[in-house]
Amino acid sequence: MRADDASSQARPLYASPGALVLVLIGGAIGTAVRASLAEALPPAAGDWPWATFAVNVVGSFLLGALVAVVSGREVGRLRYVRPALGAGVLGGFTTYSTFAVEVERLLTGGAVGLGLAYGVLSVLLGVLAAAAGVLVGGGVRPPAAERDR
Repeated sequence: MRADDASSQARPLYASPGALVLVLIGGAIGTAVRASLAEALPPAAGDWPWATFAVNVVGSFLLGALVAVVSGREVGRLRYVRPALGAGVLGGFTTYSTFAVEVERLLTGGAVGLGLAYGVLSVLLGVLAAAAGVLVGGGVRPPAAERDR
């Protein structure tokens, strides 16, 4: 093991400058993708916010799959995958703050039923999508060399 590997293993991952840089870069990528989708599919006043709904459900699925795939394999450089893709890309891609603002706008804008349905379905489908992602990601087998260790 190289000396820099040993020192990076001793430091908590959240305190690692390398991990923080990867989270920042990943977050910029995820945010740019989400912003592009939001710009391409803006909701009209009182309409279902499809772009936010889609990114949150898809992002929940992908995060569940990511956690299942990398769980137990976070050694060496692989320990940077979850912060880079999970906290970074998917953290920037999903947006529960925009979701909360959209629910509030629907409720106060007179679309109470739609606002409630959007709020409940977004959370419910997000949880179900994350669970489905864990199931799908849990089915991903490591390469034979990694299994034989």
